[in-house]
Amino acid sequence: MANILICDDEKDIVNALKIYLNDPNHVLYTASNGKEALEIVEQEAIDLILLDIMMPVMDGIETLSKIRENHNMPIIMLTAKSEDSDKVLGLNVGADDYITKPFNPLEVNARVNSQLRRYLQLGSNLKHQDIYVIGGIELDDAKKEVTVDGEAVNLTPKEYEILKYLMANPDKVFSPKELYRAIWKESPYGAENTVAVHIRHLREKIEIDPAEPRYIKVIFGQGYKIERGRER
Repeated sequence: MANILICDDEKDIVNALKIYLNDPNHVLYTASNGKEALEIVEQEAIDLILLDIMMPVMDGIETLSKIRENHNMPIIMLTAKSEDSDKVLGLNVGADDYITKPFNPLEVNARVNSQLRRYLQLGSNLKHQDIYVIGGIELDDAKKEVTVDGEAVNLTPKEYEILKYLMANPDKVFSPKELYRAIWKESPYGAENTVAVHIRHLREKIEIDPAEPRYIKVIFGQGYKIERGRER
């Protein structure tokens, strides 16, 4: 059983999504603005949120930011085709995915079910056996496979090991020398440049916008980390 919150100020969209998501295993909640959504999130055990960007009282970006202060359930943004910059901003603030209006019912169900599977079965941001999941990234160490938002990503062995190491230690900052020792198993001579190049290539493969990464962050003067709370 999954509790799903639909937040949009357009009643027709809310009603359409209620039809698309009509399932005996779903309990649906609705809100017409961000303030109402926050109240429901604090009162109910919500497992997934469909959140519109453009809303009165409190918009979706502000609502998303406030929810991420205390909660890590999957959040899918509802956007218009003209809101590309808002999509990127939402993903950087902590959204897991987005769906563009007008909606395709099959796409809505596929994206909702994918996020619920990660959250309810694998666990949010936790290692489950040989599987690591953070946001839209899933690393299966048994199969040596990495997917981002369901799409397979081809990494070099070193890129794979860096990603795995960071995902196994979310929120922890590692200096270039620490990463070099952990991955290359050698004295960290020239570590800064070597690690920086691999991080750059890794970002190009897993980030929507490598210049504004939602996963691998640089902490100035300290090193790199992958975030547990804001990547989602």
